[in-house]
Amino acid sequence: MSLYAILGREDPVPWLLASDEPQARWVTLARLTDAPDPDRLAEAHAEVLAHPATVALLDMLPEWETPAEASGHNKPELATNLLDLLAEIGVTADDDERIPRLLEQMLSHTDDDGRFLAFASQRSGPPVWGTVFCDTHAVADIAGRFGLAGDPRVQRARSAAAADLAETDMGPAWFCREDPATGFRGPGRKSEPCPQATLEALRAFSWLPESDRPEWITTAAHTLLGIWRQRGERKPYMMGHGRQFKTVKWPPTWYGAFEVIDVLGRIPETWRASEEDRRSVTEIAACLLAYNVAADGRVTPQSVFRGWEVLSLGQKKSPSPLATAMLWSRLASIDWLAEEIAAVDVTRLGSSKGGTGTPMPPKV
Repeated sequence: MSLYAILGREDPVPWLLASDEPQARWVTLARLTDAPDPDRLAEAHAEVLAHPATVALLDMLPEWETPAEASGHNKPELATNLLDLLAEIGVTADDDERIPRLLEQMLSHTDDDGRFLAFASQRSGPPVWGTVFCDTHAVADIAGRFGLAGDPRVQRARSAAAADLAETDMGPAWFCREDPATGFRGPGRKSEPCPQATLEALRAFSWLPESDRPEWITTAAHTLLGIWRQRGERKPYMMGHGRQFKTVKWPPTWYGAFEVIDVLGRIPETWRASEEDRRSVTEIAACLLAYNVAADGRVTPQSVFRGWEVLSLGQKKSPSPLATAMLWSRLASIDWLAEEIAAVDVTRLGSSKGGTGTPMPPKV
């Protein structure tokens, strides 16, 4: 049986391949077909580059050495998030000279320990170069995604990340670090892990070959999944596990079911041998499916960032080919868990602070 049949959904691939959205067709060919035809994939890639939506995304790329206009690390217009979305739809550093230039700017600014810096405005005073884990880990991740995981500067940043791994009150993870240059730190409590910073660090290491990944990332993944398991008793500040965690906000940029499956699907060796961790991944994947995918296998965005209608995932009126392809590509990364995912009754899964776990059904 196919992945879609096991999970109780119609196969969306024929609909995706017939879509007039080249970004969705490219993701489908590259990630949802076993052996994509090289000519067809190259044709889809060329159409992605010529499409007005891709042109608009490339035109949004900022200069790293000017103060960031985006306020908040979850904003899709942030440079690292823009690059992530471009890579998602198949755009490479060879496709537009602005990408390698921006990456070089990102890698050229580090603190004394090798953490990557961001140039940001302060509440008072001029902009300064500083860093929190949502800066340095995100840059290391994006560099890896664009093929620079072996760059010495990226290696040094990962070494700093390894040294920054801390024993939090929920296990080894990364917390909200105060930036010594600005005094800024994230909203999390000092003793607790930050799920977003931990996800970004794990993904930065995911671009290494499995044999080169440090053994300790298994403990960090265990902590991340432990946060899910303990959701009924406690939660890191502002990081709950209710409907907002389970329902994707498009384009995805922040801690939620989509991002957890995206990251852990890349490093299954960190959790597949642990029965409780495997169960947690299965439950989160089941929620991702139940809260976002209709019976016809399509995803109609229920939550979106404003101003992203240039792509089908930026509207809530009809099924989005790109959102559908992106979500199924995450589930396909753990397709060997399909029967276990199908067996999860999400209505029996509690959410943070005693939620019922009853899903809000996606639109058909």
